[in-house]
Amino acid sequence: MKHVFVFNPKSFVPKTQMDYIIDTIGQFFRTQEKPNFSVQISHFPRDAIGIIKREIMTAGEGETVRVYAVGGDGILFDCLNGIIGLPNMELASVPYGKTNDFIRVFGEDKVSLFRNIEALVVAKTLPTDVIAFGNNYAINTLTIGFESRAVIKMSNFTRKHSILLNRFTFLYNFLFTIGGITALFDHDILYQQYNIIIDNVDFSGEYSGINIANGPYYAGNKSVMPMARPDDGTLHTLLFKPLGLLGTLFVLPNYLKGKIPSNCKLVRAKRLEIRSELPLEIQADGEIFFDTSITVEVKSNAVQFVTVDNLTYEKAEG
Repeated sequence: MKHVFVFNPKSFVPKTQMDYIIDTIGQFFRTQEKPNFSVQISHFPRDAIGIIKREIMTAGEGETVRVYAVGGDGILFDCLNGIIGLPNMELASVPYGKTNDFIRVFGEDKVSLFRNIEALVVAKTLPTDVIAFGNNYAINTLTIGFESRAVIKMSNFTRKHSILLNRFTFLYNFLFTIGGITALFDHDILYQQYNIIIDNVDFSGEYSGINIANGPYYAGNKSVMPMARPDDGTLHTLLFKPLGLLGTLFVLPNYLKGKIPSNCKLVRAKRLEIRSELPLEIQADGEIFFDTSITVEVKSNAVQFVTVDNLTYEKAEG
């Protein structure tokens, strides 16, 4: 097996933390009889995709390649899109990001276990579903509407102040909340008209947001759909009917705690077709996309995801 560690350096403040982890990886593999590993740095979004393809070319015929996304949800998204659809590939997360949303599905108190390099190297894998949309794939969540607008607002600040956010991770959740409240003042996005077909059933109408979940957590502290699991073959989909500014502000606190408001429709779906005359603002595992139509579907058992200590996917408390 070939082991490829792909780092997002922006996840590490101070940089000496990343240097320490790289040194730990090297020390471990130098004790192995046949060390076969590589450490790579992703310098910009999607850089990991090219890195992984180059690493695959140096692997032996039929050799399994285990890719480790070292950082947060962004580098995990990139590594997923680098391995998807290729034979003999496995995906691992070494969580050092601001939220590490997907890995929390194994248990809120288990995240630190996935930073144990020695345990990850020998760990087994779990067949895992992914969210397919266009030419991209997400492993955790996809949102459209006011929550995506919140991520867009927050990302504008994040790009300029990433060091500050890495030092004080509580600011991430605060900024997400502020971004969401700001989005509620935009009438167009709060009452956007969508044409929505879910598994051949028409759900078209006005919605403030659409939340499609493969896992139960996102945005650091949210568990809106605690029953979602990335191995159940479905996408838990929440359609948020408009309540207006004051109504949305009223239900938002409980919504953030995982309590589904009465104005929301929860559907378990395999395929969604979504269109709108206004641009769709799409958030997928923290990455931003814009389109006027999108097809979203679950790809069952599309990835072999590395676990530790034989942990399995858990439902969130809620």
